[in-house]
Amino acid sequence: MKNMELYEKARSVPAEACKSINAGRLKGMTDINPMWRIKRLTELFGPCGVGWWYEVTDKRIVDDEQTKQRAAFVDILLRYIDPETGTESHGIFGTGGASFVSQERNGAYLSDECFKMALTDAISVAAKALGVGADIYFQKDRDKYTAATETAEKQPEYPKLVCEECSRVIVGYKSATGRDVTPERHIALTKKYYGKALCKECAAKARDAAERAAAEQAS
Repeated sequence: MKNMELYEKARSVPAEACKSINAGRLKGMTDINPMWRIKRLTELFGPCGVGWWYEVTDKRIVDDEQTKQRAAFVDILLRYIDPETGTESHGIFGTGGASFVSQERNGAYLSDECFKMALTDAISVAAKALGVGADIYFQKDRDKYTAATETAEKQPEYPKLVCEECSRVIVGYKSATGRDVTPERHIALTKKYYGKALCKECAAKARDAAERAAAEQAS
């Protein structure tokens, strides 16, 4: 297998597998659906346990005396079978963490899914080393594989959340009731009612046109 072949196959992520993070320390970044990552590994190597698999090498609970919080951590080694040569890879290290006991507004909260979330995180770290989802983590990556495409047409920043009518970037906003509406939520609504992704301005025009058509039909 050529050096960049696997990376190039694994790097892109479909918009439906992405979710914008709109609050907290990671605000402005993009979260990848973990099941998409599992699907991509399966597409590349075959079913988990046959074409690729992982070994949990360590799991532990860590206490933080300053914040009085506890977190779970999981370490893994991810392995796969090269689909061309049938060779088993070396173990690819991945580590992940998640809160076990966190201090929230209403008191301490204990999560019974902390090890599961830490494992999911560890798989994502190991898969990242193979290039899975690389376009999310390295949006400015430009190499000989993408240079030709960029010369012909400037690529929008990933993920592509643009209006299909006017090509403007669709951004989040607050609704009339003060609720935060993410770009993904807005797109889902416009696709439901108008059949395509529209920005607020084009959605308003589509709504007005639909109301006029309904009024004319009624008269």
